[in-house]
Amino acid sequence: MFFVARINAYGRCMRRPYAWCGRCMYRASTLSMHAVAPSPSRLRNALARSPALIAVLALATGGLVGTAVAFGPIYAVAGLLSLLAGLALLISTEAGVIAVFAITILLPFGTLPFKAIITPNFLELALAGLGVVWVLRLLARSDAYDLRVSPLGLPILGFIGLTFFSLVLGARGLPDSLTLHNYAKFVLGVLLYVSMANCILTRAQARLIIRAIILSGTLAALVALLLVALPDNTALSILVALGRIGYPSQGRVLRYIEAGPGTGLERAIGLSVDPNSFAGMLALVTALALALLFARRPVLPRSLLIAVVTVLTLALLLTFSRGALFGLIAAAIYLAALRYRRLWWTMLAAGLLGGGLLVVMGLANDIIQRLFAGVQLQDQAQQMRLAEYQNAVAIIARYPLFGIGFGLAPDIDLTAGVSSIYLAIAQRMGLVGLTAFIGLTAAWFFITLRALPQMDEERVGWLLGTQAGLVAALVVGIADHYFFNIEFSHMVALFWGISGLGMAIVALPDEQ
Repeated sequence: MFFVARINAYGRCMRRPYAWCGRCMYRASTLSMHAVAPSPSRLRNALARSPALIAVLALATGGLVGTAVAFGPIYAVAGLLSLLAGLALLISTEAGVIAVFAITILLPFGTLPFKAIITPNFLELALAGLGVVWVLRLLARSDAYDLRVSPLGLPILGFIGLTFFSLVLGARGLPDSLTLHNYAKFVLGVLLYVSMANCILTRAQARLIIRAIILSGTLAALVALLLVALPDNTALSILVALGRIGYPSQGRVLRYIEAGPGTGLERAIGLSVDPNSFAGMLALVTALALALLFARRPVLPRSLLIAVVTVLTLALLLTFSRGALFGLIAAAIYLAALRYRRLWWTMLAAGLLGGGLLVVMGLANDIIQRLFAGVQLQDQAQQMRLAEYQNAVAIIARYPLFGIGFGLAPDIDLTAGVSSIYLAIAQRMGLVGLTAFIGLTAAWFFITLRALPQMDEERVGWLLGTQAGLVAALVVGIADHYFFNIEFSHMVALFWGISGLGMAIVALPDEQ
């Protein structure tokens, strides 16, 4: 018996609309059929006569012209790029994830160039847009996509519930608008974990996202090196020009080590405003790139990865952040002890080469003195940290269970804020919140380490990279609080995004 296939307008069998029908004797393209796909010229003519398209184009053109007149052509071009990026984000979840990480790493404090009651920043819009797109895709195509909660999805939602309880309890039910806005950005950053689990479904998607993270970090490091190399006045004018999109234009725009311009060493900040948060981001991305450099199947050519790790490490050194440097060293030791034994010799060679380069640049003496001063708790920054630690311990002693929330300290003799994510969590959410965070982190490492022996070499390299990145972040968190700070939501998003990336890699199928 002969079987006659029903062919749709795109040349595929109607019995299996997303693949060639297995019962058909020939491919659909070789069968006789009367249905004809619409020609491109017909589609163009139909779109050209569409009133909705004409209205959208008119609004877009008017908006670009108005932006050019009001703010200048640079902002008009930026507006056009933003429209294109928004369109790509609405069409593709891969584009949305890439946009989120690119903004997180390159332009974390960028906001819309106009004032509103609440002015959302680019990262907030990208995170919200990404979440809306994959949820709508799930609802519209429930036959093709399933909700992926992952083993830690529900516990993370419970952790968010604890943060909300602490927020309301600390503010006595009435948090101010600024705290609410910052907390909303914080929650969006944590929810990136769930978005990653539901957006990275194939190996090609994971490979693309990892490349985007590494290259975005490299570009951010290059921008930081350029700003350090430029004269202070030129670098200052460049950063002040970003004031239209939410960046600081007054005060300490450029950062120096315990001194002012001309008397102290300038610290690399890139476009991240704060050198320590910038260094924490660099430590995480460098650890990820370092693991992929030694992987058997790297996502980029090894020569390019060598250049990437070199640029990232140099930028990290020029931040003069001791915590970030120790975090990167801890990540390298983790990788060398767990799998890549050659990394021990590489670290020794890199140390000798880096030391020689710093001697040539005339920075070796300053960096060494700063490291020893920090270890001996002699410099001003470390003494301030000790005072913060004492204050945090006093707050935890008074409010041990659920903390003081995310606002100001309730007692006049205490001050909220401490340079440590662990003390910050205990201060804001109490010992209950700290226990939950440590439990989530330990469970993540337990699940990912247990999955390593069952993986192929490509996924092993990817997963080790995410593990090394989180090791660096957790060590950095001993002396810095940016990975748990509602005012630095991009660092929160980076931490939980890398966690979600690792869990998505675990869920990927084996290579056939």
